Amino acid sequence: MAEAAAQDLLLAAAFVSDAQYNRNIPFKTSPEAVRLYQLYNHWMMRTATYFFIFLNLSLALFEEPAVYPLPFLATSVLEVLCLLVFLGRLTHFAKVTLHNVFWKDTKNICIMVAILLSLTDLAIYGVLRLYDVRSIRWSRIVRPIFLINFAESRQIRRAFRSIRNTLPEITYVFLLFMFSLLMFSLMALKLFGERNLQTAEGLPYFRNYLEIVFDLYVLVTTANSPDVMMPAFDFSSWYALFFIAFVIINTYIFMSLFLAVVYNNYKKHLKNEIRKLAYMKRRKMIEAFNLLKEKEGEQFVVREARWKQLVKLVAPDTSSSHRELLLRISDDEQKGFVDKKSFVQLADLLNIQVVTLKIRRHPLARWVPALYGSAPSRLLRSVVRHRAFVWTYDAIILINAIFIALDEESPYISYAEWVFLAVYVLEILLKVYTYEPREFFGKTQFWNWFDTLIIFAALTATILNATLKSTMKYNSQQILDIVFILRVLRLIRIVDSIQRFRVIMNTLINIVPTMLTFGGLTLVVYCVFAIIGMELFHGKIQYFPANSNTPHALECGNPALKDSLFARGKYCKNNFNNFASSFIVLMELTVVNQWHVFANGFANVTAQPAKLYFIAFHIVMVIIIVNIFVSFILEAFFVEYSLEKSEVETAIEQKIQELGMGVQEDELRDEQLLDNMESAEHELEGEGGTKAQSKGLLFKIASKRYRTVDALLQRMFEAEIPLEDEGPSFEEILNLSPASAVPRSPSSESAA
Repeated sequence: MAEAAAQDLLLAAAFVSDAQYNRNIPFKTSPEAVRLYQLYNHWMMRTATYFFIFLNLSLALFEEPAVYPLPFLATSVLEVLCLLVFLGRLTHFAKVTLHNVFWKDTKNICIMVAILLSLTDLAIYGVLRLYDVRSIRWSRIVRPIFLINFAESRQIRRAFRSIRNTLPEITYVFLLFMFSLLMFSLMALKLFGERNLQTAEGLPYFRNYLEIVFDLYVLVTTANSPDVMMPAFDFSSWYALFFIAFVIINTYIFMSLFLAVVYNNYKKHLKNEIRKLAYMKRRKMIEAFNLLKEKEGEQFVVREARWKQLVKLVAPDTSSSHRELLLRISDDEQKGFVDKKSFVQLADLLNIQVVTLKIRRHPLARWVPALYGSAPSRLLRSVVRHRAFVWTYDAIILINAIFIALDEESPYISYAEWVFLAVYVLEILLKVYTYEPREFFGKTQFWNWFDTLIIFAALTATILNATLKSTMKYNSQQILDIVFILRVLRLIRIVDSIQRFRVIMNTLINIVPTMLTFGGLTLVVYCVFAIIGMELFHGKIQYFPANSNTPHALECGNPALKDSLFARGKYCKNNFNNFASSFIVLMELTVVNQWHVFANGFANVTAQPAKLYFIAFHIVMVIIIVNIFVSFILEAFFVEYSLEKSEVETAIEQKIQELGMGVQEDELRDEQLLDNMESAEHELEGEGGTKAQSKGLLFKIASKRYRTVDALLQRMFEAEIPLEDEGPSFEEILNLSPASAVPRSPSSESAA
């Protein structure tokens, strides 16, 4: 019986952990499988998987054409090691999931096929290399599959699903856009083709239909405006109307339509994905409740002891005082059990990071109480805590900004820098004297750490620079560069002093984790196009120093670029000769400006169809992915600015305040609170169920992790699901369609 209860507890912990982190993996429920599943989800296993994924992607830096060449044997051994790790991870996943589910899962098939293709290509390439036959490492293009398809990358897969689901609607708009582009190109051919006009380079103007299509497509991106219009405009001012109409229709209307369609479909499909997550989380929490429930009167409940065991198993790093706080919220009336409604909220409760503050007296108050408690000391500390102290240093930062912009060679400016550094060091020392050091440098005190590290790093670099300058034997320019950067970074401190700035910065910080999803999306696209670009254009363009005597050095080593805009712009370093430079070129193409110069340059050294590569990258990266990224940013800012506290956060804060143990961030600098910290005594339910004195113990909400776009949409949808509705089964949830993903009537389900 005890063994069965322990197994139920282990399984319930797995369900709650999945609900907490929004995992939707259908795993086996046997004790051995659950333990393997917990190991599969361990942070060290996930970290190791990501390490080998990025190691596998980074091999392109060391393979031909290489940034840092390594022997083929070294790179092949590393690649085989990565593939073996991926195979082991996939085997581990197969052991914890149902066989029919595993073999129906497309992502598992993709990983196996990618491993097989990589090994086959590696073997073929190695054999041909033995016979000095050059071949292409075509399997490198499948390496991003590992980043997309492992279970850990569900956010990236969801982004790709959003793209896939949005493509049909984008296709219709794109076809209309292409129809407009082709129509305008035909008009341009008829208007300008027979007038013998020439471009600024002396080339025929608008005489080849395909080149007209390309030039007008570039005009949609505004990269060649007004250059493309000038020959016609010089001939007749009336022709400007043609280009104005083209820009209005294609740049402002169609490009805006692309954004509108992407944004609308992104929201629609995102909400459908969130419905699945909400149903899955509800279902897993109900399953966990059913495993632990006991009969109490007319309802089923989870006893307090079982609840504590569960929380300790799910979140072992949580302090006992934090667990008692969560129990007080779940068992508000202290009945000794947690009902179903409160139990279902446990996953969200665990996602709200609450910091337990153990208030301590300042060390000087213990070591030299007479001195620290004297009237001058109290006056000094009250000055440091006063708002005027902050305003004074804000003014000093602004004055420092002016001095940074002035001539560094002036001795007075140089001396002033030492004065500013001394003033900043004095500020840090005064704050450490006033506030308890361990609280001042707490884990959540980002700006205190930032100020201190920047100031002392600048002081160290300035002293080192002055010392090296006096030796006359060492060029200290690199140290000086570091000094300049650190001086400018000090100005960021002003952000923390202005409330509106702080709100914007907090918003940016809150959406950064989800933005990493689009970073992964961009990495996948860049890797694919970089590998294709290296195979197409490697060695076609070379970079030579300005004083090089190499033939055709001014034409990037290729006479086909003579008198081209690419060569005249000195873009030779923008090439596909290795993985790193390919990434830089793709970043420049993403920015769009002058991308047509790149396209024409690489077309000149290969063939005109090479322009299709650059057009394809623009469509995929700029029109689709950048618009999805913009859609996400818009949605995130709308949510962040309009988001109120969730019911879960409010419940935690209310309970903290009821216990008289609440503290806000700003209150940590309040004089009266700091002076009376040590005497604060409050009662909190102890681990053994007895009352315990917790001297100097305070709580505060320290993280906004729950306040994300996904979390808001989950809460909105969860509010529509009645408590009695346990939701569809796991299999039905995983196959939910947009039409079926609607709340069901409570009458269709039996209550737990």
